[in-house]
Amino acid sequence: MATAELSNLKLKAEDVKLHEAFPEAVSVETRKGYSGYTVKPEHLVEVATALRDRYNFKFLSAATPVHYLEQGQMEMVYHLYNLDAGGGAIVLHAQTSHDAPVLPSLTPIFPGADFQEREAWDLYGIKFTGHPNLRRILMWEGFHGHPMRKDWKEAYFEQDSKPYDTRWPGGQVHRVEDKNPFGNNVAYPDGFTLEGWSEESDRTMYDAMPVDGKGLTTEGMQTDYVTVNLGPQHPSTHGVLRLIVTLDGETIVKLDPVMGYLHRNHEKIGERNTFIQNIPFTDRLDYLTPMCNNHGYVMAVEKLMGAKVPERAEYLRVIMDEFTRVASHLWWIGFFLNDLGAFFTPALYMMTEREMILDVFEATAGSRMMVNYMRFGGVSRDLPPGALETLKELAFERLPRKIDEIEAYLTDNEIVRSRCIGVAALSAADAIGYSVSGPILRAAGVPYDIRKAEPYGIYDRFDFNIALGQTGDLFDRYKVRVFEARESVKILQQALTQLPEGEILSGKQQYQARVPAGEAYGRIESPKGELGFYTVSNGKPNPYRYHVRAPSFINLTSLGKACEGWKVADVVAILGSIDIVLGEVDR
Repeated sequence: MATAELSNLKLKAEDVKLHEAFPEAVSVETRKGYSGYTVKPEHLVEVATALRDRYNFKFLSAATPVHYLEQGQMEMVYHLYNLDAGGGAIVLHAQTSHDAPVLPSLTPIFPGADFQEREAWDLYGIKFTGHPNLRRILMWEGFHGHPMRKDWKEAYFEQDSKPYDTRWPGGQVHRVEDKNPFGNNVAYPDGFTLEGWSEESDRTMYDAMPVDGKGLTTEGMQTDYVTVNLGPQHPSTHGVLRLIVTLDGETIVKLDPVMGYLHRNHEKIGERNTFIQNIPFTDRLDYLTPMCNNHGYVMAVEKLMGAKVPERAEYLRVIMDEFTRVASHLWWIGFFLNDLGAFFTPALYMMTEREMILDVFEATAGSRMMVNYMRFGGVSRDLPPGALETLKELAFERLPRKIDEIEAYLTDNEIVRSRCIGVAALSAADAIGYSVSGPILRAAGVPYDIRKAEPYGIYDRFDFNIALGQTGDLFDRYKVRVFEARESVKILQQALTQLPEGEILSGKQQYQARVPAGEAYGRIESPKGELGFYTVSNGKPNPYRYHVRAPSFINLTSLGKACEGWKVADVVAILGSIDIVLGEVDR
């Protein structure tokens, strides 16, 4: 490696002066409350390539579209990280007209931009020149329009933001259907009808799949490629996920995930809600990790508000997050065994301690899964009597014993090892390129954990290690999650011992949040990877932009690459190893 490359290996975002390196192409973002750089679209590829190759910012974490209707602009916001240096992101803003929005694709530079650019095209109508497969990803192919645009109105549209005048304060309640300007829910505002849909639109899903290939069996017999569908109604796709698979016999030639069957436009709802109304909606993303979802969102808004969190509340957040991580990994281990062909009994065995954790969530937050627990500036409730003792029993006794049992039963199990070792190995370079995060990234040997790289809350107070694999295969993904469960228990033991007395919320209980204008990106290390929330405020009670960087969604970008060359029987295990929840994938 050249000396110049070595000198830039550990560069942090604040050390990079892009506006000086590219004075004609880049300017420092000047809008109040915004950060990063504005890049001219014609120079975006050049600047992004330099960030990857010259400055070592190889990890494109998030690519977020925003529609500024009043300015007549579309904007893409990119967050890039140097995984070797840690610290914050370099933020790039690329702007284009909203009448005919066009930007260059970054997919050839960062393959992890693939699904995110398709989402921006689908929901905002931004065309990305040079994208290898630009088509809808969350909406169905016959859908007309781009629903996240500020000028798109759906059937039964009432107002842009809540609370609606008809409901508060003192509004005259009526059936919105009676005043719907579009008549009914199948008479769309632009004239599209269901009868106008053509089967040809569905063919776009198959256009990128190879159809003319020839193969040979081990006996030398010539075979033809065949394209089949796995799901979306299938118990092994972890929800309504569809996989289009081209096969040469039993071998995967190409695989393309098709999602959106559970899409409910979470972000559109989030931009109509007030800031505080969005907290319970985050529970419905990855509904197996609701505490973490709450945490990532309130952190983003707290950055805009400049809110301070009491020390006891910070400890309670860590405690809830780490119990969530253990519960999520126990759940994953049980169902991964099911994906490998075991009976349902192992999954049930993993749930005993998880149920005890959910008991404490219910006693504290009032719900086992849809917790709605965290608030801007703290948490909503303190631990009830007896909960601390239960948590200590879990952290010091039951969970360490359970993890020991898991390892005794599974780590040297010949079936687990034969189905996992060497299967679907993902190199460190591919993992970074595909923007995967969490256990999958660390299984590939990349020591990156946001709790260490950019500590949030009070994570810098705790002693814990980062789990690492070597090859990125299915067995490494299993081992990383077991190790992470142990390290979470270590954090919990420290946090429960150190838990101070004091307030749990700064100020009074909030029913409305005053959020200054600006942008913020809050991210945490969820059990599945980097969970980020990008929010834009214009000073009003509702977010102007609310975007979820969903790890389940982005980690799926690597699925096609991981499955190529493996057998149909391996697909279910490879998909299971990613650990997706369709509520988070589709949003």
